[in-house]
Amino acid sequence: MATIPSQYKAKIIELYNLGHCMRQISEELGYSLNAVYYFMRKHNIARRDLVTSAKFRFDHKPLSYNVPTELSPEQERLKLLGITLYWAEGYKTEKSSGIDFANSDAAMQALFLRFLREVCQIDETRITVLLYSHNLKNVPAQIRYWSRQLNVPQENFSKPYIAKSVSGLEKKSKMPYGLVHLRYADKKLLWQILDWIEELKQ
Repeated sequence: MATIPSQYKAKIIELYNLGHCMRQISEELGYSLNAVYYFMRKHNIARRDLVTSAKFRFDHKPLSYNVPTELSPEQERLKLLGITLYWAEGYKTEKSSGIDFANSDAAMQALFLRFLREVCQIDETRITVLLYSHNLKNVPAQIRYWSRQLNVPQENFSKPYIAKSVSGLEKKSKMPYGLVHLRYADKKLLWQILDWIEELKQ
C-alpha cells in the first residue's frame, strides 16, 4: 500500500471539511482508500459522526429541480397559486421525504403539477401518484382518468390504496375518481416550498 506523504495533510483536511468522503479523497489524490484511512488515523484527523456525514451528503446532493432566477409575470402568478395550494393541502411535516399533495379535484391537482413543472422545473421521473379509492373495481378506470388529467404515465402510479368503508356509495358519489396523492421525491424542494410559505405568511 502506497503511503500518503505528510504534506498532503492540509489538502486532506480541506477536502474533508468541504464534505468529501474518504473514497472521494482517495480518487482525488490517486491513493487507495486504505491509505486515506491510515493517514487520517496517523495524523489524528477527526472523522465525522454518522449524523454529520448524512447531513453533508444531503447538503451536497445535486438538486433535482431548477427554479429560474427571474420569473415571468405568469410564472410569478403560478408560483403564488402553487405555494397557496400546498399551504392548504400539502403535507408539511419535517419527517416527509418530499412533496405530497392530496386532493380529489383534478383541476386543482393539474394546477399544482403545472406549478412544479413550470416554476420549479422538476425532474418528471421523480413524480409518483398514489390513488386512494373506495372501489377496487373502479381502480383501472380511475388510474386512466388521473393519468390523462395529469399527463403522468400509468407506470408512475404506485400501488393504490383501497379504503374499506361502510359508506362506499356515499363516497362514490362524492369522489367518483377517487383521491390522489401527487408526490415528488425531493426533500430539498419540500423545504424550499415551506420557506416560500413562511415568506407568504409575512
